[in-house]
Amino acid sequence: MPVFNNGKLQTYYRWEGLAEGPVLVLSHSLGCSSEMWQGQVKAFGDRFRILLYDHRGHGRSDVPAGHWTIGDFGKDLLAFLDHLALESVRFCGLSLGGMVGMWIAKNAHDRIERMALCNTSAKTENSTLLRERIRLIEESGLAAITDNVLGRWFTEEFRKEAPDRVTEARRWLEAASSASYAATSRAVCDLDLTEGLSSIEIPTLVVYGLHDQATPPTWNLRIADAIPGAEAVGLNSAHLSNIEAQGEFNRAVSDFLAG
Repeated sequence: MPVFNNGKLQTYYRWEGLAEGPVLVLSHSLGCSSEMWQGQVKAFGDRFRILLYDHRGHGRSDVPAGHWTIGDFGKDLLAFLDHLALESVRFCGLSLGGMVGMWIAKNAHDRIERMALCNTSAKTENSTLLRERIRLIEESGLAAITDNVLGRWFTEEFRKEAPDRVTEARRWLEAASSASYAATSRAVCDLDLTEGLSSIEIPTLVVYGLHDQATPPTWNLRIADAIPGAEAVGLNSAHLSNIEAQGEFNRAVSDFLAG
């Protein structure tokens, strides 16, 4: 199993797609792992050398102690890119992954050539839901919030039409530890990346779900409005648009990142 150990954190990663070519980093959502990108690997694999990894506290990566910030997630990725001697990459991040992408675009803009920010937000304007989830997790464990999370990841129609995909997503969520979900949720509660978005010069695509309640369309469109020249596309999905609107997501993101 390929891992990068920086002395404090062990990060799991793997390569897919082209043996040589432009590197595309896929950065996953809270409560998921790099497995959430399986519907993109084949679609993107004929254009990119795909780098998949698990955030701290997710999948097969370590769960470090202490309080985390979105900046910590960003620094994790920068250290990882340094280890792999990758000066710059294409980037696609969804939800938590999109927040990481914005942090890097603001703090190390030369490391990203083009980016897709999907179903995400630059600021948590109302943390009530997340703080309630943290409370329930601390009282009863992750199982107490699983159904609520899945209800926001996918529309009711998709949950009925594609129960196998929803079951798979449930498996990812249930594999997460209560401590890591709560720690990451606290980091998202404190999120505010709005300052400096207007200075980002990286070509940017903002992808959002028309039925997304976790990161509503208005939150995503504020990002698109703030970043000069950013493009935006709305898909018929809830939060995990890469799964619920897989075909449209793949076409829009792959074409944009290919430039």
